Amino acid sequence: MSYALARSALFRIGGGDAEAAHEWTLRRLSRLSPLALAGLRRRYAVAAPVRVFGVDFPNPVGLAAGMDKNGVALPAWPALGFGFVEAGTVTAYGQPGNPRPRLFRLRQSEAIVNRMGFNNEGAAALASRLAELGPLPVPLGISLGKSKATPLEQAVEDYRASYDLLRDHASYIAVNVSSPNTPGLRALQDRAHLDAILEALTGGPPVLVKIAPDLTESAIGEVLEVCAARGAAGLIATNTTLSRAGVAEPEAALAESEAGGLSGRPLTARAREVVAFVYRETGGALPIIGVGGIVDPDDATRLFDAGASLVQLYTGFIYRGPALVRAIARAARTSSAAPDHPLKARP
Repeated sequence: MSYALARSALFRIGGGDAEAAHEWTLRRLSRLSPLALAGLRRRYAVAAPVRVFGVDFPNPVGLAAGMDKNGVALPAWPALGFGFVEAGTVTAYGQPGNPRPRLFRLRQSEAIVNRMGFNNEGAAALASRLAELGPLPVPLGISLGKSKATPLEQAVEDYRASYDLLRDHASYIAVNVSSPNTPGLRALQDRAHLDAILEALTGGPPVLVKIAPDLTESAIGEVLEVCAARGAAGLIATNTTLSRAGVAEPEAALAESEAGGLSGRPLTARAREVVAFVYRETGGALPIIGVGGIVDPDDATRLFDAGASLVQLYTGFIYRGPALVRAIARAARTSSAAPDHPLKARP
């Protein structure tokens, strides 16, 4: 109830401008005192430990990339219950992203359309901020993307530049080749491009690949073959979708008229399908972070049952708040206590 009231106020900031509300929230979270953070931690933190790709997570519920691209409010997220945080997506060069407005709420659909375009301060700025901040109490993933100004044929060098700056600060690295909002980026999911990128990102923390929900099963199969050949630590499934299926009728026209990736409730079923497919194809050998359409604890439970070892929130967190993080972590703790639960056998 308290978050519903807060959300109502947040959604009115900037005359309903979603990005203005996002920026306002990050500023406030970045200024929370140690006492306030401790109070939030007592309320929302849940211990449900799990070890995945060699990293220990205090619980399996993470904050997805895109919420805190530049890492300005990193201490707040563990206090709000998250068992890990993924900063970024960050690029080798700072860039403003696409023109505003570029973030749109579909409230009846519990969804968001965004075409942010990897707006961020750049890898060097994030590295400097992380060096000053020091370690978080939870694992930190860092999502890397290609700079818009970098041609596709130079993508490997672009990812490598970011990787070299940030590898020592990351518990894992996520290779984002699936955002629909940077021209040509999704072409990097094909075999040759992805193989070259993964070959270059070695010698540091575990590397995961984030894929689009719009890939065919054969295309996902090719990604999995490259991941196996190059020793990728896991897969993040999925990014936002270009589809507008599942959007509530009163919001369908808005969703169709605004370019960008769709996230939230309309993606729930497709994200689960992709997670289940990857789990079947790999025999459970490749850890999966499930993300997309998690709006209530049952959505997360179904992703775990489909084969995910960890889950991430973005849109669901915006609509439901930190109580959703706590509820999912509690459900995961209860479920994983069963000796025959699939999480017991995950890598």
